[in-house]
Amino acid sequence: MLWLAIGHHGNMAKDRRRQPAGRKTDTGYCTYMASSANPTRDDFAALLEETLGDADGFEGRVVKGTVTAIENDLAVIDVGLKSEGRVPLREFAMPGQKADLKVGDEVEVYVDRVENVHGEAMLSRDRARREAAWDTLEAEFANNTRVEGVIFGRVKGGFTVDLNGAVAFLPGSQVDIRPVRDVAPLMDVPQPFQILKMDRKRGNIVVSRRAILEETRAEQRSGLILSLAEGQVIDGVVKNITDYGAFVDLGGIDGLLHVTDLSYKRVAHPSEVLEIGMTVRVQIIRINKDTQRISLGMKQLESDPWDGAMVKYPIGAKLSGRVTNITEYGAFVELEAGIEGLVHVSEMSWTKKNVHPGKIVSTSQEVDVIVLEVDSDKRRISLGLKQAQANPWEAFAEAHPVGSTVEGEVKNATEFGLFIGLDNDVDGMVHMSDIAWGISGEDALNLHRKGEMVKAIVLDIDAEKERISLGMKQLERGGPVAGAAAAVAAPDGSRLAKNAIVTVTVLEVRDAGLEVQVGESGVTGFLKRTDLGRDRDEQRPERFQVGQKFDALVTGFDRSKKPTFSIKAMQIAEEKEAVAQYGSSDSGASLGDILGEALKARNADKN
Repeated sequence: MLWLAIGHHGNMAKDRRRQPAGRKTDTGYCTYMASSANPTRDDFAALLEETLGDADGFEGRVVKGTVTAIENDLAVIDVGLKSEGRVPLREFAMPGQKADLKVGDEVEVYVDRVENVHGEAMLSRDRARREAAWDTLEAEFANNTRVEGVIFGRVKGGFTVDLNGAVAFLPGSQVDIRPVRDVAPLMDVPQPFQILKMDRKRGNIVVSRRAILEETRAEQRSGLILSLAEGQVIDGVVKNITDYGAFVDLGGIDGLLHVTDLSYKRVAHPSEVLEIGMTVRVQIIRINKDTQRISLGMKQLESDPWDGAMVKYPIGAKLSGRVTNITEYGAFVELEAGIEGLVHVSEMSWTKKNVHPGKIVSTSQEVDVIVLEVDSDKRRISLGLKQAQANPWEAFAEAHPVGSTVEGEVKNATEFGLFIGLDNDVDGMVHMSDIAWGISGEDALNLHRKGEMVKAIVLDIDAEKERISLGMKQLERGGPVAGAAAAVAAPDGSRLAKNAIVTVTVLEVRDAGLEVQVGESGVTGFLKRTDLGRDRDEQRPERFQVGQKFDALVTGFDRSKKPTFSIKAMQIAEEKEAVAQYGSSDSGASLGDILGEALKARNADKN
């Protein structure tokens, strides 16, 4: 108990002028008089209660105090406690401003503790302002009203805002409608904010500047949209440029100027026509009042080049244009500014099939095209590139008529023939049956290889179907000229027809038969082994010699119009004729007699 009294005496001695008036004793100034010479525990308790009064009730409260002095950027404030407190002057001013405080001013402060280790009251102006601000902010948050604050610091993810004493957090995404690179102009400037979230227990306040701007902007946009109408022509300033267009400021509201509405001619990027800050005249195309989006156009102020396109570009007209774009399905050709036509990949080349258009034409290349179709409503023009060039099959037919000989390279060998490369990048096909005489088509295909130069005769040309039929075996000695069977002539100049008996010369003896020629320089044909005679002994090719001549019957013509012969068929025909002329076997004459008489008559006719 003695220690407590001494301690209390020491505190009271630190500031005697704050002690209340009373009788001076050995222990200091005190209004309490002990009931006895030896004070009890209760006496000391009563003395302490009289000295402090209700000081304990000061802690955690906002009280009013008087500025008694200003020392070294500190304000000395008396709030009625046994000792004054010191508060930094910066707590009495807004961030970035100077405190307007003098001796004698009455201010509100927050009592954190009655005294610290130095016996001074711990006071805070910021806490007082914060507590008062929280009460005000809670009411404003409940009413969803705006509050005024100052951005005074930067933290991770955003900024700190002083709301008249209360510190709030401003997320970086809530600073402005669009990202702000430099926030310096917004610092230390009083401006309105919208409270998004409050938690007094945790001391958290989240505010937004963006909500204020959006609300203001929405009000401006609504008023401005009401003053605008579709079709109206207005001046604006280019605010931003993107890959798909440009945003134009119409005086508080932005409109989108799409790249397709910049000009009738092709524009790859809006920067080719526009610059940021440029003043442009635009027409309002469409206004969406629900989303408050405005679509703008510049080309609508120009004359439409598609007007009268049917007259300017009649079907079949040959025009010149510039290739502007190449795709997988074709190429776009600009005929004039604002009008482009499509050359489909199928209309690009006569001979190059299934080839990417980029391998035929290139961007910015000047080409000649033919108008194939015009649709003014859909703004489409179909063009043909190959039509502006001569048909290579027609040109080939003029330069190489049927029956002429051509030379080319074997481009490809298929299971049914050979493809030969000819003039003007056209191909002709030699069917496997027209490669060589006397062998099968499969064997004939093996005689030639890709890249080999060969000669062939033109058998047929179909320009519409883009087909050229060639023959190689027809170039062999005595091979028939392409054409019908009626074109084949006998040595005497008469027409070589089916069932005609002619004299042939053996050109070659083969196991399968004989290669023969009509006369000395006539057409050649083949006589099969089985057609060499009626009897098996006569069906031996080795009994014939090269150069030997004999008569044979024309039995027909093969696919290449080459005649086929038969001795057997001739013998049968002569027998039938003899029987019909000289009688039947019932007349008593033998077959030998009849044939003998027929041979005599034939020899007599020859002589």
